[in-house]
Amino acid sequence: MGAQAQQSTIIRLAPEDQERGLNGMQKNFFFTTETGTSNPEYRNAGFFGQRLRPYLAGNQEALANLNDYRRQKWLFLAERLTFVGAVGLYGQQVLALDEKQQYFNNTQKAAIGVAAFSLLSNIFISRNTNSHFQRAVEAHNAGLPAARTGVLYQLRPSTVGLAASATGRPLLALSWNLR
Repeated sequence: MGAQAQQSTIIRLAPEDQERGLNGMQKNFFFTTETGTSNPEYRNAGFFGQRLRPYLAGNQEALANLNDYRRQKWLFLAERLTFVGAVGLYGQQVLALDEKQQYFNNTQKAAIGVAAFSLLSNIFISRNTNSHFQRAVEAHNAGLPAARTGVLYQLRPSTVGLAASATGRPLLALSWNLR
């Protein structure tokens, strides 16, 4: 399939992958480019989303989101390796002492601290990882000419924000660009 043909295909995620939200499972996404079939064949996007990259070629916003997803996955792997290393160091310290086993010397305290920090950082790393992948697919599909002809796309606001009224009540501020 050529690069031009890949750029014009709509990408759909597997139903369970569409529903992944914040702090969702850290497993591979599955996608398809088939449309109009009741039972499409979903393909694995790979751990870093590398199998989706050819379909996003030419769409800088989609590629930027996929790069953010890849960065988050590398951080996730580094966090897991740090945790396993800290637990291994603690275990090695407990079993390495010949006289009597100690469970809380200074090296073990440091290992426990690194393991706790690693687990805490996992919360922040995993928080938005899945949304980066989903945004990459959405950016690709929004960039297609067919996607821009829909009424909802034409009516979407160009800017969304919050404003305060004269009485101090919050207001939702929307603006549109006329083309």
